[in-house]
Amino acid sequence: MENGAQPSVRKLDAEDALNDGEINGNWTPQEKALHEARLKAKAKRRQRKSSRNSTSESLSETGELAGGDPHSPKGKVGANDRKSRTGKGRGLPKKGGAGGKGVWGAAGMVYEDEEPDARDPNYDESSQGDTVYATVMPEVDEKELEKTVNPIVREYFEHGDTKEVQMLLKELNLGSHKYEFSSLAVSLALEGKASHRELTSRLLSDLSGKLLSQSDLARAFDKMLKELPDLILDTPEAPQMLGQFIARAIADHILPMSFLDCYKGKVDCDHARVALDRAAVLLRMKREILRLDNVWGVGGGQRPVKHLIKEMNLLLKEYLTSGDVLEAEHCLRDLEVPHFHHELVYEAVVMVLESKGDAASHAIIKLLQTFWKIGLITVDQMNRGFQRVYDELPEISLDVPHAHSMIENFVDLCHQESVITKQLRDACPSRSESGTFFLFKSKIHRVSEFG
Repeated sequence: MENGAQPSVRKLDAEDALNDGEINGNWTPQEKALHEARLKAKAKRRQRKSSRNSTSESLSETGELAGGDPHSPKGKVGANDRKSRTGKGRGLPKKGGAGGKGVWGAAGMVYEDEEPDARDPNYDESSQGDTVYATVMPEVDEKELEKTVNPIVREYFEHGDTKEVQMLLKELNLGSHKYEFSSLAVSLALEGKASHRELTSRLLSDLSGKLLSQSDLARAFDKMLKELPDLILDTPEAPQMLGQFIARAIADHILPMSFLDCYKGKVDCDHARVALDRAAVLLRMKREILRLDNVWGVGGGQRPVKHLIKEMNLLLKEYLTSGDVLEAEHCLRDLEVPHFHHELVYEAVVMVLESKGDAASHAIIKLLQTFWKIGLITVDQMNRGFQRVYDELPEISLDVPHAHSMIENFVDLCHQESVITKQLRDACPSRSESGTFFLFKSKIHRVSEFG
């Protein structure tokens, strides 16, 4: 016990030493500050202890803890008691019993409509009422307009569905740049084929009155007339083509008749003058016709089959006369019917069988060899053209008695020049096979007659 009491004795000795030092005035400033801090802390502890005792006495005197279990630890009253255990507050439940997680309010409470606050930054006096939510599409930026419109127009050149283009444009907010769609579409058509220009004229006609107004189209063509010096760098025939676009638009009633009159005496650019003169000439020639439907011709698969066959026959006859392979290639590409090139092969082989001498045979081989090398006529189209000749050889022999020997020689030459494959050469029927087939076909025809 003596050893255990030594620390307190030492503490007292230290305090006495401090007091003696204070009396003697031998404290350093640090020791004096430490002593004052200890005295203040001791005073605060005494004050807190006295306040607790007074509170517990006042509660017991007023009887607020009546009914509580005196033997409960720390004087707890009940497990479900919501009264403050620290003795603070009035002992009432929070928010009048309407508080807590997931609680909207006290039972039976009715909320009134909240009036809009005029101090709210979103307050708009003219548009107060039911709240309407709508998707707002930002306006297409001028720099992004070309990247957005060009894919739509190029896809339209493939499918030709104007309703799909109209639907895609409705999803875009072109805003003040709406007229530029027409100028971009016409610019792409100038660089494309005749069928593309025909499709563009139809597109502008279908969009007029729905998404494009006459003022939008007039503004677009006016812009293109000013840009003709730049357009002719890529398309030398741009002035004449633009004049045809203007004439077609006026004939389709999507441009006013007074459009050309606005430029009389006001055009300084020679290219723009050529375009306007071209449009005026076409309109005078077609004054009795409501629409210039054939201003771009009939493109691609829209042509009748008989017309295509006639065009290919004319192409081959002109080639045999001139021998110009490039001109024949240009004419065949302008027809825009790659799926029908087998007809050219068929007509060329038949011309060889009907010709006299070897000149036509060598010229046709040169033509087919050139088209084969540049990929203008595919292997499928070449095979189909020769196979059609093989199938119709019995009928051709009625007009050309030596067709069998001529086709065999021609097929051998084509194989030597790598125009056809070995399988196609071997598929050529011989004279005996063709005669047997023709005889069998004649018997069937006679049996059907006497039926």
